[in-house]
Amino acid sequence: MRPFLERLALPEDASWATLNRRLDGEIPFQWHHHPEFELTMTLNSRGQRFIGDHIGSYDDGDLVLVGPNLPHSWCSAEKVEAAKPHVALVMWFLPQWTAPLGGVFTELRAVAAMLARAQTGLQFSAATASSARPLIEELFTLPPDERLIQLLLVLTLLSRDAEAEPLASPLALPAPDKPVDRGRIDRVLDHVHRHYAEKLTIEALADIAALSPSGLHRLFLRHTGQSVTSYLARLRIGAACALLSGGTRPIAMIADDVGYDSLANFNRQFKAQRSVTPRQYRQRFRMGG
Repeated sequence: MRPFLERLALPEDASWATLNRRLDGEIPFQWHHHPEFELTMTLNSRGQRFIGDHIGSYDDGDLVLVGPNLPHSWCSAEKVEAAKPHVALVMWFLPQWTAPLGGVFTELRAVAAMLARAQTGLQFSAATASSARPLIEELFTLPPDERLIQLLLVLTLLSRDAEAEPLASPLALPAPDKPVDRGRIDRVLDHVHRHYAEKLTIEALADIAALSPSGLHRLFLRHTGQSVTSYLARLRIGAACALLSGGTRPIAMIADDVGYDSLANFNRQFKAQRSVTPRQYRQRFRMGG
């Protein structure tokens, strides 16, 4: 399935949309993008999130803001409480909707600044997510007028989070292009994100895009600002970081899990991107630094 441009239908009585998504099975990988900002709180679920060229692990209470047209997906691994469903509380609002925030409403300049930072995605700190959780859960019970006020309260709270972390690199921001090129790059990115741990060749990816290898290189560089090889390495090392921080699996096995058949090459690529070895990364993560 190729990534798709998700088109959201607004309710008649609101200028933005919400979804209280509850799944007994799993949160499936659905690589997609849309013109709206998306604020998602994930509850009773653990797994991986994919945002642009970012791969990271998520846990109960994860709160992320995704910028317009930034490809993304969540993919669950397990529930926290097996008897309860995976829950995603999702809020979508258009960039046009937020335009007056920093101009007309001076008091909301911090919110406008946060939304600008969210172009590459933002993960909020555990403390801020915990504070926002009751506000977000209550938001879904309110009538439309009160729901809007509650959303502004949530965004204001989030804008004060000095520990919010960017997720994707600026290179992952979507580039405006012709529709046919958008379809080609989407097909390639979908395949790369689904199969990054496998052996991928430029020739095979070029076939997916219906281009020559050189044509694929130009298209990929124009949309992502980097080569296919560099993008793939970022995905693999990002996935390795999630595995290193989330368990005790041996490093050699993690290297194999994310697509490296050479531990030495994995260590070299990891240090080039993170400035530490995989072992040092795991130790630093456990120490909270």
